[in-house]
Amino acid sequence: MNALHPRVRLRWGLVGLLVALVLGGIVTAVDRFLLTISPFLGVGVAAVVLPVVVVYVLLLYRSWGYELEPDALALERGVVTKVDTAVPYVRIQHVDTRRGPLDRLLGLGQVVVYTAGSRGADVTVPGLTPDQARDLRNRLRDLAIESEPEDAV
Repeated sequence: MNALHPRVRLRWGLVGLLVALVLGGIVTAVDRFLLTISPFLGVGVAAVVLPVVVVYVLLLYRSWGYELEPDALALERGVVTKVDTAVPYVRIQHVDTRRGPLDRLLGLGQVVVYTAGSRGADVTVPGLTPDQARDLRNRLRDLAIESEPEDAV
């Protein structure tokens, strides 16, 4: 299995830090206007959530992997619930690369694979360098074209 780029841990960690800060802010507001238990309740909640986020990010990074098998893209991921996914090349409709502002800041990108069959049937491979994302997108596109069934006409 191919591992993700190590900088994806920083990306996930920054998102987790934002969640911890927002949660701490919400708890502070609720405490200040409704409960008045302690002026430091929100800080305490954020201080408890932050180490959990760090551990989760490290475990998530270790659990993530992808591989191009002979007939499918294989993905392994998950901390609490392990998910193994195989996306047959013949089911691939199109493939995108995506780089949001945080991805661009960290020099990362993602590959999004859209599949046939059901609404919202797409998978994302995060934590790739822009070159890796482009190469994976192109390789998946070529494999999807190669696996197209011949016309029966």
